[in-house]
Amino acid sequence: MTRFALTVEYDGRPFMGWQRQDHGPSVQQAIEEAAFAVTGETSVVHAAGRTDAGVHGLGMRAHLDIAREIVPFRLMEALNARLRPHPVAVLECVAVPDDWHARFSCIARHYEYRIVQRRAPLTWEKGLAWRIPGALDAAAMHEAAQFLVGRHDFTTFRSAHCQSASPVKTLDRLDVTRQGDRLLVHASARSFLHHQVRSMVGCLGLVGQRKWSLEDLCDALEARDRARLGLNAPPDGLFFVRADYP
Repeated sequence: MTRFALTVEYDGRPFMGWQRQDHGPSVQQAIEEAAFAVTGETSVVHAAGRTDAGVHGLGMRAHLDIAREIVPFRLMEALNARLRPHPVAVLECVAVPDDWHARFSCIARHYEYRIVQRRAPLTWEKGLAWRIPGALDAAAMHEAAQFLVGRHDFTTFRSAHCQSASPVKTLDRLDVTRQGDRLLVHASARSFLHHQVRSMVGCLGLVGQRKWSLEDLCDALEARDRARLGLNAPPDGLFFVRADYP
């Protein structure tokens, strides 16, 4: 039995999320079915993160175990051939030790959220960014974001369906930068709560539109109450960028 680590890119628009669902297609299901077609074995694909419906992956790490003898390059090529026409691609495939785990061995996860500031509707970027028609103050958003960095109780920014044992997380990075009419939000932490990134971005968007002040954001964090959340940003602009390992 060989454990293979995969680096996966995918467009989340056609999927109900990474994890297998009873009510629609998932990225996990697409890869597992491709692996079965290649090897004839039923394999479970474990990922570094479980992205929601409509969330995208630029470099999701995952692993699966295969008994059949096959070199990593051939497995990658075969998986990509079987994954068509799904918008899923295996960018890298390597053999790893049996105790390496895509989820539990991960020491950091990095996300990017894309916002487009313009009045016109999105065309080719529809589903790939959050369009906000009004002006945004990126500097104010970045300043506010720094108050969320560090170890906090993020109950306000946690989905009611979150299965994490604790709402306390350590946020290592939350930066907001502008590139013309586009704003990029970069978030990094060892792990995140369900909807945490989208909830933080939604509230930062309110700050950028001057609907919320810095004090409003701080009060929402300190309230530790989901009902105090200002806005949960749509999944469209969220990308899982990469996972780090020792």
